[in-house]
Amino acid sequence: MSIKLKLTVLNFLQFFVWGAWLITIANYWFGTKNWDGTQFGLIFSSMGIASLFMPTLMGIVADKWINAERLYGILHVLYAAVLFYLPQVDNPSTFFWVILLAMCFYMPTLALSNSIAYTLLKSNKYDVVKDFPPIRVFGTLGFIVAMWITNLTGNKASANQFYIAGTAAALLGLYAFSLPSCPPLKSIKENQKWTETFGLNAFKLFANYKMALFFIFSMFLGAALQLTNAYGDLFLDDFKKMPEYAGSIVVEYSTIIMSISQFSETLFILAIPFFLKRFGIKQVMLISMVAWVLRFALFAYGNPHEGLWMIIMSCIVYGMAFDFFNVSGSLFVETSTERHVRSSAQGLFMMMTNGFGAVFGSLLSGYIIQHYFTDANGNKMWHEIWLTFAAYSAVVALLFAIFFRHKHNPQTVAAIKH
Repeated sequence: MSIKLKLTVLNFLQFFVWGAWLITIANYWFGTKNWDGTQFGLIFSSMGIASLFMPTLMGIVADKWINAERLYGILHVLYAAVLFYLPQVDNPSTFFWVILLAMCFYMPTLALSNSIAYTLLKSNKYDVVKDFPPIRVFGTLGFIVAMWITNLTGNKASANQFYIAGTAAALLGLYAFSLPSCPPLKSIKENQKWTETFGLNAFKLFANYKMALFFIFSMFLGAALQLTNAYGDLFLDDFKKMPEYAGSIVVEYSTIIMSISQFSETLFILAIPFFLKRFGIKQVMLISMVAWVLRFALFAYGNPHEGLWMIIMSCIVYGMAFDFFNVSGSLFVETSTERHVRSSAQGLFMMMTNGFGAVFGSLLSGYIIQHYFTDANGNKMWHEIWLTFAAYSAVVALLFAIFFRHKHNPQTVAAIKH
């Protein structure tokens, strides 16, 4: 099996084991368990909490002590074990702590999968900018396939969704041990500072003006991602409260409508090599931020009838907003850091987006919506909510354009394969 095919399988399963339950866990929580909704928000915060420290910590371990592919495999086996245990939990508070443990094992594998792919592609003389996106696109396909399998087998409210994900995670963990070696750089020297020994020198990247700004804006864009994940499907489902829209296709198939976003991702991932080499990381990131503005603005004015095209277009634009930030940002970290801290740097990137960004976006949006955009009857003022999110994204884009300085050099981008 070729390296590219091995990495394709890895990426497919990496997101399959997440997509099998992430979209449908609410049905299990409310439908099967009949638990109170006040604690449900904590389930999604578990991803942000785990991302605050686990990706960086595991990146340091991979840089210093354990082969990245072995650590990756161990984490997925542990993740599978927790998923198998989840259906046994009968208390919502306990469920949160168990899902948090699962996220502590899963979230660092997102960064590690990128690090493994970059290492193996470059060691086999592939062009990472050109060859990684077509591999990564199968991750999105894996997420879609898992989501549809869970739904079509009638398990979206069943504990079987965790067994489906757990089985795939166990297989992925074992599969990881068959990958070529991705060893750490054993560079522990006599009289070496403790910060170097434990890989904490990756945090020195914040001392670099350009890298510090990149990580800060990563946090702000991570917040935007949290906004759309938390409220997108709820927004479409709320149209059922309006008699003229109650029986519309958007209400009946809101999850399927939202899945257009994932299909869009598969297309824009493939466009990343062209955009990166033609325009450079700053312009690609700026395009992503403008796409977030469009994502929210189109939702603000869309509706299930004459405004259906806006909702669909918003889902299509999401693919550009997500991919041009996440995948391009990961490639930027790869090209801008030294080999001995790259796994740690990918962990930092994950910490700022899925950690600080997710927690920041969740807490801030929750407070604003509850206090300013919820009427006396408890109904959310979606038009104002989406316009506020659009304005937020526009401000971030403007500040990024002004303060982030990066001169595009096509030769430097091309050199990533070495």
